Amino acid sequence: MRSLLLALLSLSCSLACSLHAQGKPLSGSRPNIIFIFSDDHAAHAISAYGSKINKTPHIDRLAEEGLLFRNNFCGNALCGPSRATILTGLHSHANGFMRNGNVFDGDQTTFPKLLQKVGYQTAIIGKWHLSSDPQGFDHWMVLPGQGQYYNPDFILPDAGSKNGRKRVRYEGHATNLTTKFSLEWLDDRDPDKPFLLMCQHKAPHRNWMPAAEDLGLYQGETIPEPTSLFDDYTGRGPMAKAQEMSIAKHMFLHYDLIVPPADESKLQGTDRAWLSQRKRMNAAQLSAWDAAFDNENAAFLREDPAGRERVRWAYQRYIKNYLRCVNGVDRSVGELLAWLDARPEVKKNTVIIYSSDQGFYLGDHGWYDKRWMYEESLRMPLVMRWPAHFAAGDEVSELTQNIDFAPTFLDLAGVPVPATMHGKSMVPLLGRSGGDRADGDQEDDVAAAASGWRDSIYYHYYESQAVHMVPAMYGIRTSRFKLVRYYEPQWDTWEMFDLQVDPAEMKNIYEAPRYKAMRTYLTKMLEDLRAEYDDDTGQVGDGVFPVTAGVARCVREGDGHRVWFNAPGGYVMQRGRKEGPVTVSATMSLVPGRQRTNGELMLTGAGPRAAVMRVGLDLRDAMRLVVQGPRWRQQAASAKISWDGEPVVEVVVTLDFDAHQLTAEAGGQRVTAPLPADWSALTGWGYGGNNSETVFGPLQFQ
Repeated sequence: MRSLLLALLSLSCSLACSLHAQGKPLSGSRPNIIFIFSDDHAAHAISAYGSKINKTPHIDRLAEEGLLFRNNFCGNALCGPSRATILTGLHSHANGFMRNGNVFDGDQTTFPKLLQKVGYQTAIIGKWHLSSDPQGFDHWMVLPGQGQYYNPDFILPDAGSKNGRKRVRYEGHATNLTTKFSLEWLDDRDPDKPFLLMCQHKAPHRNWMPAAEDLGLYQGETIPEPTSLFDDYTGRGPMAKAQEMSIAKHMFLHYDLIVPPADESKLQGTDRAWLSQRKRMNAAQLSAWDAAFDNENAAFLREDPAGRERVRWAYQRYIKNYLRCVNGVDRSVGELLAWLDARPEVKKNTVIIYSSDQGFYLGDHGWYDKRWMYEESLRMPLVMRWPAHFAAGDEVSELTQNIDFAPTFLDLAGVPVPATMHGKSMVPLLGRSGGDRADGDQEDDVAAAASGWRDSIYYHYYESQAVHMVPAMYGIRTSRFKLVRYYEPQWDTWEMFDLQVDPAEMKNIYEAPRYKAMRTYLTKMLEDLRAEYDDDTGQVGDGVFPVTAGVARCVREGDGHRVWFNAPGGYVMQRGRKEGPVTVSATMSLVPGRQRTNGELMLTGAGPRAAVMRVGLDLRDAMRLVVQGPRWRQQAASAKISWDGEPVVEVVVTLDFDAHQLTAEAGGQRVTAPLPADWSALTGWGYGGNNSETVFGPLQFQ
């Protein structure tokens, strides 16, 4: 009997070890989750990923004691969209947050809400950047918008206030304060409940203002330059040259590079933020800041480098401050690890994760910022540690994506993953424990766990004709190849790269005969992924409108077009010339349910990005006929319309170039507004809107 019992116990143990090796016991294990999330931290600025320019010992410790994901990617390389995707497990077109400036619909399903329902305590502290207030959190304390580095404001819930929130300013640096408040919440939480903490840093986001204790780093050093710092974009599509995110041309001397102006009263545009940021700092902070940069600034102003030497100087100033901000984030990781080390019972049941919303250009291709589908911004760092559950020092090579985060956290907590989520639980890739598994079968187990995993990832970026002028695009990446479609009519082109042969993506091979079969194969894969994720955005104008911006979809409907503007000031336009006087009209049917229900006729006598008059309907509390322009958001005239709810309203606009006057009529109302004095003819026309969806009838000219 004893031998039979031992045999049964042995069989039970073997079965349990086998199941654990395949990751199954991890599902429903209900660990605590600490999710540390930074902003714009490129994987190639993490030493665990092979950085040649800095060390990140605490993030490295997570990788050494847990898992490093070698091929983790975002689906839209922009701050807000990545955060919305992580919360929902959905690509941008499905969660509705496609670009910064959208408003996140907090009523939709998110993983923190689902964790709350099964007894998790949930908290988010730090950067939110989704415009609406957080939902699904027992405790939240978030930076407004991008937030400030020094003495930042935080928004907190306040039941006694009119809008249910309050803003409080705290003295210190954003990274240190986010860490401090996170640790305080960990100390104050209910120790008998599992928890989710989302500790989300502003750093190392632009404009790279490190904490005082990090200002001394890299003083007197020269950071190695990327080999493509002076990339001339030969071999890529024309879009690469048209961007506005180069270190050489598009960094602000005062705002970005922290060089004091000779005359503060003459600061213009973005550089004016140099003043407001210094006004937030106290005397001690200003003293430390000036002491760190005064000598370098004096030398720069004295030597006044030009050409490539000026680019090299700007790169050094930028990259050092960026890496100093990274050091603050790494220190935060160390403080959270130390908190766990001091509480071994909590530590053994806590998954701690480090990631960032997307990658970033560290002078690669001469750039800063993100947005493109090139590797530097597509790739997200991801490391996870859970003692005795994840094999120390292991790597995950499968293609993972930020759509997978929510399903993974839910699976670990034992919550059924909603079938509507685009992502997959990564739990089958995690259960490669060194402590509890049988010996000798790791390679076979890994292969079994990874069977059925995806062979490609999908990407879609929307924020075109906006900050940095990076075109809208969608694409696919496999383990070796990448195919990108730039679908706006002003570009209408493709790029393809063989990452094995050309890891720096310097040569577009889309037209190369030897890759024809692969191009056909990837195109079909891309079409299949778009169908799988039900993404019909990226259809823009079917050739009718040669210039577009801020538009997710423009398709024919009847004899007109249905347009989804996913940005403030989005438009589709045609170019031509019509001498005056000109009368143009179109019907508008405003589609409810979008963030702002409106539609506009776009008219210019200059160019689409220059002076534009916008004439249209705005339906919020009541219908209004509104004329805006020629400067953005400048309201020239408006009138309330006695609207009977009829879905289709005609707007008629007459342009008199001799009198320089515009007359608009709709719903029985008539308003006038001045035209720019230099307009002598109509040179562009089309449709516009602001985060809205509108059905337009055809443009009719008289």
